[in-house]
Amino acid sequence: MFELDAEFWVAVAFVFFIGGLIYLGVHEMMIKYIDQRRDRIKAELDEALRLKEEAQALLAQYRRKQREAEQEAAGIIAGANAEAERMIAEAKAKMEEFLARRTRAAEAKIAQAEAQALADVRAAAAEAAVSAAEKILTQIVKGEVADRLIVKGIDDVKTKLN
Repeated sequence: MFELDAEFWVAVAFVFFIGGLIYLGVHEMMIKYIDQRRDRIKAELDEALRLKEEAQALLAQYRRKQREAEQEAAGIIAGANAEAERMIAEAKAKMEEFLARRTRAAEAKIAQAEAQALADVRAAAAEAAVSAAEKILTQIVKGEVADRLIVKGIDDVKTKLN
């Protein structure tokens, strides 16, 4: 009949082994394990995709914030430049006003010195005129009339010249 050799028995043992595995539900456990692994890998991929989208949203937000910060910095710089120009113009105006005030003060001092010099010259001229008139009149006019004329003349010259 049949010769039963070792290969036959290995095949029979293999069929019984596979049948035992099927009977015990090993194939279902393997499918269940593979499904769990597939679900875990899918969840990890979904999480990775969610994290990637979140990272892209954060990157876009930070880039927007950076642009806003750059615009704000540019505004601050423009404001600082305008403030500096205003301060320069204000300082220039104050300096010009100071110089004008100092010039007016110097001109007033010069005018006062000129007036004082003119008054001194007039006083000196008056004193010289009085002295000269006194000498001339004392030599020409003598007596009580001469003394009255001299005193009256000197007083008139003093009041008119001062």
